[in-house]
Amino acid sequence: MHTAGVDLGGTKVQGVVVDHDGKRVGEARGKTPVSGGPEAVVAEITTVVKAAAKDAKVAVGKLAGIGIGSPGRVDPDTGDLFGAANLPGFRDPVPLGSMVADAVGVKRVVVGNDVVVATLAEHRLGAGRGFDDLLTVFAGSGVGGALVLGGELRAGSHWAAGEIGHMVVVEGGELCPCGRRGCMEAYAGRVALERAARAAAAAGRPTELLAIQERQGRPRMSSGVWKAALDAGDPLAHELIDRAIEALGAAIASAVNLVDVQAVLIGGGMGDKLGEPFVRRVETAMIPHLFLPPSQVEVRLGELGDYAGAMGAALLLRR
Repeated sequence: MHTAGVDLGGTKVQGVVVDHDGKRVGEARGKTPVSGGPEAVVAEITTVVKAAAKDAKVAVGKLAGIGIGSPGRVDPDTGDLFGAANLPGFRDPVPLGSMVADAVGVKRVVVGNDVVVATLAEHRLGAGRGFDDLLTVFAGSGVGGALVLGGELRAGSHWAAGEIGHMVVVEGGELCPCGRRGCMEAYAGRVALERAARAAAAAGRPTELLAIQERQGRPRMSSGVWKAALDAGDPLAHELIDRAIEALGAAIASAVNLVDVQAVLIGGGMGDKLGEPFVRRVETAMIPHLFLPPSQVEVRLGELGDYAGAMGAALLLRR
Protein backbone atom coordinates (compact mmCIF):
# COMPACT_ATOMS: atom_id res chain seq x y z
CA MET A 1 0.00 0.00 0.00
CA HIS A 2 1.29 3.45 -0.90
CA THR A 3 1.22 6.55 1.29
CA ALA A 4 2.01 10.18 0.56
CA GLY A 5 4.08 12.55 2.67
CA VAL A 6 4.09 16.34 2.39
CA ASP A 7 6.63 18.77 3.82
CA LEU A 8 4.84 22.13 4.08
CA GLY A 9 7.61 24.70 4.43
CA GLY A 10 7.78 28.46 4.46
CA THR A 11 8.87 28.56 0.80
CA LYS A 12 8.28 25.08 -0.64
CA VAL A 13 5.78 22.22 -0.63
CA GLN A 14 7.70 18.95 -1.09
CA GLY A 15 5.68 15.79 -1.69
CA VAL A 16 6.66 12.12 -1.89
CA VAL A 17 4.89 8.81 -2.35
CA VAL A 18 6.42 5.80 -0.59
CA ASP A 19 5.69 2.10 -0.88
CA HIS A 20 5.07 -0.36 1.97
CA ASP A 21 8.85 -0.69 2.53
CA GLY A 22 9.20 3.08 2.95
CA LYS A 23 10.99 3.46 -0.38
CA ARG A 24 10.41 6.72 -2.26
CA VAL A 25 8.71 5.91 -5.57
CA GLY A 26 7.34 9.31 -6.59
CA GLU A 27 7.89 12.97 -5.82
CA ALA A 28 6.79 16.47 -6.73
CA ARG A 29 7.48 19.98 -5.52
CA GLY A 30 5.60 23.27 -5.44
CA LYS A 31 5.89 26.74 -3.93
CA THR A 32 4.22 27.77 -0.69
CA PRO A 33 1.69 30.53 -1.42
CA VAL A 34 2.50 33.91 0.11
CA SER A 35 -1.17 34.98 0.14
CA GLY A 36 -4.64 33.49 -0.22
CA GLY A 37 -4.81 31.96 3.25
CA PRO A 38 -5.38 28.28 4.11
CA GLU A 39 -7.42 27.65 0.94
CA ALA A 40 -4.43 28.56 -1.25
CA VAL A 41 -2.12 26.34 0.83
CA VAL A 42 -4.54 23.39 0.60
CA ALA A 43 -4.81 23.87 -3.18
CA GLU A 44 -1.01 23.72 -3.54
CA ILE A 45 -0.77 20.62 -1.31
CA THR A 46 -3.44 18.97 -3.46
CA THR A 47 -1.55 19.78 -6.66
CA VAL A 48 1.71 18.40 -5.24
CA VAL A 49 0.15 15.18 -3.91
CA LYS A 50 -1.54 14.48 -7.24
CA ALA A 51 1.71 15.16 -9.13
CA ALA A 52 3.71 12.89 -6.78
CA ALA A 53 1.11 10.13 -7.18
CA LYS A 54 1.28 10.50 -10.96
CA ASP A 55 5.08 10.29 -10.78
CA ALA A 56 4.70 7.06 -8.76
CA LYS A 57 2.08 5.75 -11.22
CA VAL A 58 -0.39 5.37 -8.35
CA ALA A 59 -4.01 6.55 -8.48
CA VAL A 60 -4.69 9.16 -5.79
CA GLY A 61 -7.74 7.21 -4.66
CA LYS A 62 -5.50 4.20 -3.97
CA LEU A 63 -3.34 6.08 -1.44
CA ALA A 64 -3.69 4.69 2.10
CA GLY A 65 -3.38 8.22 3.42
CA ILE A 66 -1.39 11.43 3.52
CA GLY A 67 0.96 12.66 6.22
CA ILE A 68 1.72 16.37 6.45
CA GLY A 69 4.61 17.98 8.29
CA SER A 70 3.96 21.66 8.92
CA PRO A 71 5.40 24.51 10.95
CA GLY A 72 3.33 25.45 13.98
CA ARG A 73 1.59 23.31 16.55
CA VAL A 74 -0.97 20.58 16.05
CA ASP A 75 -3.77 20.02 18.54
CA PRO A 76 -3.63 16.24 19.11
CA ASP A 77 -7.36 16.11 19.95
CA THR A 78 -8.77 18.05 16.99
CA GLY A 79 -5.94 17.83 14.45
CA ASP A 80 -6.10 21.61 14.00
CA LEU A 81 -2.91 23.44 13.07
CA PHE A 82 -2.18 26.82 14.62
CA GLY A 83 0.63 29.25 15.35
CA ALA A 84 2.35 28.72 11.97
CA ALA A 85 3.64 32.29 11.61
CA ASN A 86 5.39 31.60 8.28
CA LEU A 87 2.20 30.39 6.52
CA PRO A 88 -0.54 32.77 5.31
CA GLY A 89 -3.57 32.66 7.58
CA PHE A 90 -2.34 30.00 10.01
CA ARG A 91 -1.88 31.96 13.24
CA ASP A 92 -5.36 30.86 14.39
CA PRO A 93 -6.46 27.18 14.33
CA VAL A 94 -7.01 25.70 10.85
CA PRO A 95 -8.45 22.17 10.28
CA LEU A 96 -5.72 21.40 7.74
CA GLY A 97 -6.10 17.62 7.82
CA SER A 98 -9.82 17.56 7.05
CA MET A 99 -9.44 20.30 4.43
CA VAL A 100 -6.76 18.29 2.58
CA ALA A 101 -8.74 15.05 2.91
CA ASP A 102 -11.75 16.70 1.27
CA ALA A 103 -9.68 18.39 -1.45
CA VAL A 104 -7.64 15.31 -2.43
CA GLY A 105 -10.33 12.72 -1.84
CA VAL A 106 -8.60 10.48 0.71
CA LYS A 107 -9.99 9.30 4.04
CA ARG A 108 -6.91 9.54 6.26
CA VAL A 109 -4.73 12.62 6.68
CA VAL A 110 -2.38 12.99 9.66
CA VAL A 111 -0.74 16.33 10.47
CA GLY A 112 2.42 16.71 12.55
CA ASN A 113 4.96 19.39 13.30
CA ASP A 114 7.48 19.63 10.43
CA VAL A 115 10.55 19.36 12.65
CA VAL A 116 9.14 16.42 14.58
CA VAL A 117 8.44 14.45 11.40
CA ALA A 118 11.85 15.31 9.92
CA THR A 119 13.42 14.10 13.16
CA LEU A 120 11.43 10.87 12.90
CA ALA A 121 12.88 10.33 9.42
CA GLU A 122 16.47 11.20 10.34
CA HIS A 123 16.32 9.02 13.47
CA ARG A 124 14.94 5.99 11.62
CA LEU A 125 16.51 6.40 8.19
CA GLY A 126 19.22 9.07 8.28
CA ALA A 127 22.06 10.62 10.27
CA GLY A 128 20.34 10.01 13.63
CA ARG A 129 20.39 6.23 13.38
CA GLY A 130 22.05 4.57 16.36
CA PHE A 131 21.53 7.42 18.82
CA ASP A 132 19.09 6.99 21.70
CA ASP A 133 19.50 10.60 22.86
CA LEU A 134 19.42 13.11 20.03
CA LEU A 135 18.68 16.82 19.54
CA THR A 136 17.73 17.93 16.04
CA VAL A 137 17.82 21.55 14.89
CA PHE A 138 16.31 22.54 11.53
CA ALA A 139 17.11 26.04 10.32
CA GLY A 140 14.85 27.22 7.52
CA SER A 141 12.22 29.96 7.38
CA GLY A 142 12.21 29.60 11.16
CA VAL A 143 14.31 27.44 13.46
CA GLY A 144 12.74 24.37 15.04
CA GLY A 145 14.04 21.52 17.11
CA ALA A 146 13.01 18.13 18.44
CA LEU A 147 14.23 15.66 21.02
CA VAL A 148 14.71 11.93 20.97
CA LEU A 149 15.36 10.66 24.51
CA GLY A 150 15.70 7.00 25.40
CA GLY A 151 15.08 6.15 21.75
CA GLU A 152 11.66 7.84 21.68
CA LEU A 153 10.46 11.16 20.32
CA ARG A 154 9.49 13.44 23.21
CA ALA A 155 6.61 15.77 22.42
CA GLY A 156 6.24 17.28 25.91
CA SER A 157 3.13 17.86 28.00
CA HIS A 158 1.70 20.33 25.46
CA TRP A 159 3.29 18.92 22.28
CA ALA A 160 5.71 21.86 22.25
CA ALA A 161 9.01 20.25 23.28
CA GLY A 162 12.01 21.20 21.17
CA GLU A 163 11.09 24.83 20.43
CA ILE A 164 14.76 25.75 20.47
CA GLY A 165 14.20 28.65 18.08
CA HIS A 166 12.45 30.49 20.89
CA MET A 167 15.16 30.12 23.49
CA VAL A 168 16.34 33.63 24.36
CA VAL A 169 19.93 34.31 23.34
CA VAL A 170 19.87 38.12 23.67
CA GLU A 171 17.75 39.64 26.46
CA GLY A 172 15.58 42.35 24.89
CA GLY A 173 17.17 41.64 21.52
CA GLU A 174 15.84 41.57 17.95
CA LEU A 175 12.12 41.12 17.30
CA CYS A 176 11.27 37.50 16.43
CA PRO A 177 8.48 36.54 14.00
CA CYS A 178 6.74 35.02 17.07
CA GLY A 179 6.38 38.53 18.52
CA ARG A 180 8.91 38.09 21.33
CA ARG A 181 12.38 39.59 21.53
CA GLY A 182 15.81 38.01 21.58
CA CYS A 183 14.81 34.50 20.40
CA MET A 184 17.47 32.53 18.57
CA GLU A 185 15.12 32.45 15.54
CA ALA A 186 15.25 36.26 15.45
CA TYR A 187 18.89 35.87 14.38
CA ALA A 188 18.99 32.52 12.57
CA GLY A 189 15.62 32.05 10.82
CA ARG A 190 15.40 33.07 7.16
CA VAL A 191 12.33 35.29 7.73
CA ALA A 192 14.24 37.29 10.35
CA LEU A 193 17.44 37.23 8.27
CA GLU A 194 15.59 38.66 5.27
CA ARG A 195 13.99 41.36 7.40
CA ALA A 196 17.43 42.36 8.76
CA ALA A 197 18.96 42.33 5.27
CA ARG A 198 16.21 44.52 3.80
CA ALA A 199 16.44 46.98 6.71
CA ALA A 200 20.22 47.23 6.26
CA ALA A 201 19.87 47.71 2.49
CA ALA A 202 17.25 50.43 3.03
CA ALA A 203 19.68 52.15 5.40
CA GLY A 204 22.30 52.24 2.64
CA ARG A 205 24.37 49.11 3.34
CA PRO A 206 25.75 47.70 0.06
CA THR A 207 24.60 44.14 -0.63
CA GLU A 208 23.84 41.87 -3.57
CA LEU A 209 21.23 39.85 -1.66
CA LEU A 210 18.22 41.60 -3.20
CA ALA A 211 19.70 41.42 -6.72
CA ILE A 212 20.49 37.70 -6.31
CA GLN A 213 16.94 37.05 -5.09
CA GLU A 214 15.55 38.84 -8.15
CA ARG A 215 17.87 36.98 -10.55
CA GLN A 216 16.82 33.64 -9.06
CA GLY A 217 13.15 34.62 -9.29
CA ARG A 218 12.50 33.87 -5.63
CA PRO A 219 9.58 35.49 -3.77
CA ARG A 220 11.69 35.32 -0.60
CA MET A 221 15.38 35.09 0.29
CA SER A 222 15.71 31.32 0.11
CA SER A 223 18.68 29.35 1.45
CA GLY A 224 20.02 29.26 -2.12
CA VAL A 225 20.00 33.07 -2.24
CA TRP A 226 22.03 33.23 0.98
CA LYS A 227 24.49 30.62 -0.30
CA ALA A 228 25.01 32.54 -3.54
CA ALA A 229 25.60 35.77 -1.61
CA LEU A 230 28.08 34.09 0.72
CA ASP A 231 29.92 32.50 -2.22
CA ALA A 232 30.13 35.95 -3.83
CA GLY A 233 31.71 37.37 -0.68
CA ASP A 234 28.79 39.69 0.12
CA PRO A 235 29.81 41.49 3.36
CA LEU A 236 26.27 41.93 4.72
CA ALA A 237 25.41 38.27 4.07
CA HIS A 238 28.57 37.18 5.90
CA GLU A 239 27.84 39.51 8.82
CA LEU A 240 24.27 38.25 9.25
CA ILE A 241 25.20 34.57 8.86
CA ASP A 242 28.05 35.02 11.38
CA ARG A 243 25.47 36.40 13.81
CA ALA A 244 23.13 33.49 13.06
CA ILE A 245 25.88 30.96 13.78
CA GLU A 246 26.67 32.57 17.14
CA ALA A 247 22.98 32.46 18.09
CA LEU A 248 22.66 28.83 17.01
CA GLY A 249 25.79 27.87 18.96
CA ALA A 250 24.56 29.51 22.17
CA ALA A 251 21.06 28.02 22.00
CA ILE A 252 22.16 24.51 20.98
CA ALA A 253 24.85 24.36 23.69
CA SER A 254 22.33 25.49 26.31
CA ALA A 255 19.91 22.75 25.21
CA VAL A 256 22.70 20.16 25.32
CA ASN A 257 23.59 21.30 28.84
CA LEU A 258 19.97 20.77 29.89
CA VAL A 259 19.22 17.32 28.41
CA ASP A 260 22.71 15.76 27.89
CA VAL A 261 22.23 14.19 24.45
CA GLN A 262 24.74 12.02 22.60
CA ALA A 263 24.42 13.92 19.35
CA VAL A 264 23.10 17.05 17.66
CA LEU A 265 21.83 16.87 14.09
CA ILE A 266 21.54 20.07 12.03
CA GLY A 267 19.31 20.26 8.96
CA GLY A 268 16.70 22.44 7.31
CA GLY A 269 17.18 24.61 4.24
CA MET A 270 20.14 26.53 5.65
CA GLY A 271 21.88 23.39 6.90
CA ASP A 272 21.29 21.56 3.62
CA LYS A 273 22.45 24.43 1.37
CA LEU A 274 25.41 25.65 3.45
CA GLY A 275 26.44 22.11 4.30
CA GLU A 276 29.27 20.69 6.36
CA PRO A 277 31.26 23.96 6.75
CA PHE A 278 28.18 25.63 8.27
CA VAL A 279 27.66 22.73 10.69
CA ARG A 280 31.32 22.78 11.75
CA ARG A 281 31.10 26.54 12.41
CA VAL A 282 28.00 26.01 14.57
CA GLU A 283 29.85 23.26 16.44
CA THR A 284 32.73 25.69 17.11
CA ALA A 285 30.28 28.37 18.27
CA MET A 286 28.84 25.88 20.80
CA ILE A 287 32.15 25.28 22.57
CA PRO A 288 32.30 28.38 24.83
CA HIS A 289 28.81 27.60 26.15
CA LEU A 290 29.10 23.82 26.71
CA PHE A 291 29.28 22.33 30.21
CA LEU A 292 30.43 18.93 28.92
CA PRO A 293 33.70 18.52 27.00
CA PRO A 294 32.94 19.07 23.29
CA SER A 295 34.27 15.60 22.43
CA GLN A 296 31.30 14.07 24.26
CA VAL A 297 28.74 15.57 21.87
CA GLU A 298 28.71 14.56 18.21
CA VAL A 299 27.45 17.24 15.78
CA ARG A 300 26.23 16.00 12.40
CA LEU A 301 24.67 17.32 9.21
CA GLY A 302 21.33 15.71 8.35
CA GLU A 303 21.47 13.03 5.65
CA LEU A 304 18.03 13.21 4.08
CA GLY A 305 18.15 16.86 2.99
CA ASP A 306 15.01 18.17 1.31
CA TYR A 307 13.31 14.80 1.71
CA ALA A 308 13.50 14.57 5.53
CA GLY A 309 10.19 16.35 6.17
CA ALA A 310 8.18 14.58 3.48
CA MET A 311 9.62 11.12 4.30
CA GLY A 312 8.93 11.70 7.98
CA ALA A 313 5.37 12.85 7.21
CA ALA A 314 4.77 9.58 5.35
CA LEU A 315 6.14 7.69 8.39
CA LEU A 316 3.49 9.44 10.56
CA LEU A 317 0.88 7.15 9.06
CA ARG A 318 2.73 4.10 10.39
CA ARG A 319 3.11 5.24 13.99
